Parts: sequence; structure tokens; C-alpha cells
Amino acid sequence: MLPDLYHSPIGTPIHTATVLQHNTGNQATGGIWRVTGPGGDAILKHLTPGSGGHAHWAASDDPRHWNHWRREHHAYTTGFAHAYGRDTGIGAPALLAHGERPDGSLELWLEAVDGTHGRHWTLPMLADFAHRLGTTQARHAATPDQPWHSRQFLRQYAGRLDYTPIPWDHPIAAAHWPDPIRQGLRLIWERRTDLFDLAEALPHTTGHLDVWPMNLIRRGDEPVLLDWAFTGRAAIGEDLANLIADTFFDGLQPVHRLAETETLLTDAYLTGLREAGYADEAATRTAIAATGAAKYCWLAPAMLTRLAAGHSTASADYDTETDDARILERRRPILAMLVRWARTALQT
Repeated sequence: MLPDLYHSPIGTPIHTATVLQHNTGNQATGGIWRVTGPGGDAILKHLTPGSGGHAHWAASDDPRHWNHWRREHHAYTTGFAHAYGRDTGIGAPALLAHGERPDGSLELWLEAVDGTHGRHWTLPMLADFAHRLGTTQARHAATPDQPWHSRQFLRQYAGRLDYTPIPWDHPIAAAHWPDPIRQGLRLIWERRTDLFDLAEALPHTTGHLDVWPMNLIRRGDEPVLLDWAFTGRAAIGEDLANLIADTFFDGLQPVHRLAETETLLTDAYLTGLREAGYADEAATRTAIAATGAAKYCWLAPAMLTRLAAGHSTASADYDTETDDARILERRRPILAMLVRWARTALQT
């Protein structure tokens, strides 16, 4: 917890704050806590221009950068997050207070939203959200972006890492990922720039760019979307692709539900688009395929490099599994889906 609080809307905390699960490697996030005070509960998010964390999660002062450290502050203080899905029933936490700390970092105090966390959503709940998201993003297709919105997110986020050499035939990986999958993963990596180019050429909207179960809560019948730190220009379908893949990568849902989830969420999203007057289904399906493959172009190279170095392939902050063989096996169908998406988008 921060040693001093300067902008608390709930008074002095009455007991130790609860640390909330988040990406501790991101330099733009100093911490996230649920805090209880005389005025009730609130979520405190500490936004920093760079402290600790990992070099590949460096914060940036550039308002167009994928990891601009002030972006979420802008999203809430301008009313953007609250208004984004208001007409389609997608909510955002209310802004309670905010302000600068003596060191120049920011306190962001948000409503503590209670309800069913996204990792516990049923498939109908996910489909309902995908439908609302489609309607929302069709309506935002012509919305001008803001000066603090991210641009070329995929190229910056997924293209920032490099791995040389990549042990594509590492024996542990070869035992769990058949040769066609490894060849397809290599294709994704080697043609990632083509995928970025394709994603940027497709029809765009204003996207959230971090839609996954850890950023979703259902309050009654209303899905609430958290963490607006990456929001900006996105291909129509980009958020949907992220939701499908990231629902399974860290074991948040059993992988045997992947195929059903992909079909149901895609259909729901497309229905939402059509109902809002956006009818280019072919371009949307291409965008889902291209952006989904591009977003994770780095994942297999990272896992293989870590295997070769004797390090765990698990996600440090979210994955409860630690056995590499089980992680590789669990992720195999998801990676196979990405390979299919890439070949569809690139028509190879």
C-alpha cells in the first residue's frame, strides 16, 4: 500500500488494504488495492511514469504509445470510460477521486464494483457481452479518436519483443505441439509484420484493447469493463479476438470449451454489429483472424526461449499451473486456433 494517501474519497483506511491481482511487471502501474475507510470501499490504482517492473513493460510519456502511463487517468477524468458503452449496457467503474502525488505519480480512486467476476462467467454471459461489444463498436466506427488514444497498438505491443534464435524443435515442445502447429507458429512469427499491416488496413473503431475475463465484472445484468489503460484505435473484431484467446491462455476457463466459445462469441459479436448497421462480416472475420494471430505472435517464441533457458513457461501473475508439460498441452488447442486464424488471414 502507498505510504501516504493524498486524495482518498473514503477517509483514512481502517485496516490493511487488499492487493488486487494485476500485471506487476507493468511500470505504469505502481499497484492496485481495494481500500476500506469510514466512507466505504474504493479501488485505488497508482499510476506511475516508470518504476520497477520489467523493461519490456516500460511506461511512456507519449500519449500515442501503447503503454502511456496517463491514459487511464484520461479515460476516467474525461468521462470516456463511462460513456463508451453506455447506450448498449456496458458499464465502467465510477470515478470517485483523483489527483497528483508529490512525486508526480497519480492516484486514481474508482468505484469498487461488486458482482460476478469474469473468470466465473458462463458462456451465455460471455456471449451477451460479445453482442453488446459488437453493437458498441459499430457505433464507434466513425467516432474520432482522442489525442491520448493509442495508435498502432498491435505493432507496438506485439512487435516490441525479439527472440533469436528460437528453438522451434525443442524436445519438450515437440512432444506436445505437433509439427504442423510449430510450423504455423513459426509462420505467425516470421510474418508478423504482414499481420500488423493487414490489421491496420482493415476497418477500425475505438477499442478497449485489453478485453479479457480479468477485466470484466457482471453487476446484476450489466457487464462492467475495467482497466482502460490501452484504449485507442483498433480493428473491428480486435477486442473480440483477444477475448476469445485470453479467456483460455491462463487457464481461466477449461480449454475443451474453446471451439464452442469461439463460435458463440463470434456469432454474437457479428449480430451486434449488424443490429447497429455495420454489415461487413467478411472484413470483420478477417480482422478477428489477423489481429488474434498478431497479438500473440510473440507467445510461442517466448515460451520456447524460456524452455531452453530452464525457466517456467507460466504466466507470472495469472497462471496457477506451474508444470511446463501441462501448460504446453493446455495451450496447444489455443495455439492451433491462432495458426488457423493466421493462415486464414494470410491465405496460406
